[in-house]
Amino acid sequence: MPPAATPAQVLVVDDEPDLRTLYELTLLREGYRVDAAGTLAEAWEQLEAKKFDAVITDMRLPDGLGLELLHRMLAQQRSERCIVMTAYGSAENAVEALKAGAFDYLTKPVDLKQFRTVVASAIQEPATPARVRTAAQPRGGAAADRAPTGQAALQRLVGESQPMRIVKERIAKVARSMAPVLVRGESGTGKELVARAIHACSHRADGPFVAVNCSAIPESLLEAEFFGAKKGSYTGAAQDREGYFQAAREGTLFLDEIGDLPLAMQSKLLRAIQERQVRSLGSTQEDAVDVRVVSATHKDLAADVLAGRFRQDLYYRLNVIEIMVPPLRERREDLPALCEALLSRISHESGMPLPVLSPTVVDQLCAHPLGGNVRELENLLHRAVALSDGEELQVDFAPTQRPAQPPALTPQGQEPAARATAPVPSDLQAYLDQQEREILVQALHESGFNRTAAAQRLGLSLRQIRYRIARLAITAPGNGDEPDDSA
Repeated sequence: MPPAATPAQVLVVDDEPDLRTLYELTLLREGYRVDAAGTLAEAWEQLEAKKFDAVITDMRLPDGLGLELLHRMLAQQRSERCIVMTAYGSAENAVEALKAGAFDYLTKPVDLKQFRTVVASAIQEPATPARVRTAAQPRGGAAADRAPTGQAALQRLVGESQPMRIVKERIAKVARSMAPVLVRGESGTGKELVARAIHACSHRADGPFVAVNCSAIPESLLEAEFFGAKKGSYTGAAQDREGYFQAAREGTLFLDEIGDLPLAMQSKLLRAIQERQVRSLGSTQEDAVDVRVVSATHKDLAADVLAGRFRQDLYYRLNVIEIMVPPLRERREDLPALCEALLSRISHESGMPLPVLSPTVVDQLCAHPLGGNVRELENLLHRAVALSDGEELQVDFAPTQRPAQPPALTPQGQEPAARATAPVPSDLQAYLDQQEREILVQALHESGFNRTAAAQRLGLSLRQIRYRIARLAITAPGNGDEPDDSA
């Protein structure tokens, strides 16, 4: 008979004896060996005496913070995965712990079911990333297939330029923890491929990867789509249905275009991420969900936070670790390899022979703006393969020539050339008031200073335009009186 597997060793650090006993009994029932400590000093004595598979520490201890223990473990490159417990509502502490390298966090009072799940996840995979595991480091069960899976996902991120090497190294590093990741980059750079690589390289590779395009869901259906709905909770709900959080249990939930979520939904999403519990529409109870969240956006969320379009607390919760995906113009040296990989896939899917990519075509592609990044490159090659007559590829650029950065249009349809180069105002409110005043004065002037007519032209009510006129101290020319309401 093969020797029995050695039980995993867990160190629990908490200064409250009752809680410490509760955690110990819970872990002992799961078959782990458990040691306990009530202070940082006691915990470090235990760590110096032997190695553990996981360390669970409270944030606040009599002689310091649990983060101190985490920093010390990282400095000595210890292999134990660390789970930090924080008080309810201490979101900043949780984010700080994840940034410091904690595998995961738990919010007090701890839900024991979630406690068991998080500890099992931490013990399931060693600190060595899957991508560098060798045949001398076998893993039993389904985890044995993770190394090639993770490697294949990284290989789909074609390119060996310095920016791409940085992205791949960061993916391999962040995949080891549960920390939320924000993937940023222009449209068409491959943000979803990065998210899939994070999932494939993680201990959750055997779980589901659920991708959600936040901008494609009608606002009225967002809550039901994310958290599920009970039968009869809304018109058309003929049966219970799972939401994205439930579907991604023990896996990864990828929220693409997270910046397009309305503020009301941002608040509900924040609570689901912090508490790891969701309440289905029409339900009276919350369900625990074990999900790792990876989000992506092409927007500047920091600017959206300042403008009030995105919640600051959600931004910091999602942006624990950031990965910037470089645009194609910053990694032109990857173009030949990218073209070969794309052409191989296009030819395989279309059943056409693989065309020869000449140096001339590569030079033409390098000189092309490619403002749409890899997506535009793939579009060009798709068309080239479809229209190719001979063995050598010929790319026609004419149909797709356009400015790399098309100018945005104002509501009046004019290109704001001057605005694009104007300096940032030092007083934003004064600047906006001045712009509003100029628009109102122009509308009043063109309507003969008739407020009713001006309000109709601007899509305002008479009450709204009166308020704005009074706030901005706009008077009719000549007598200094307010504009007239008469026809």
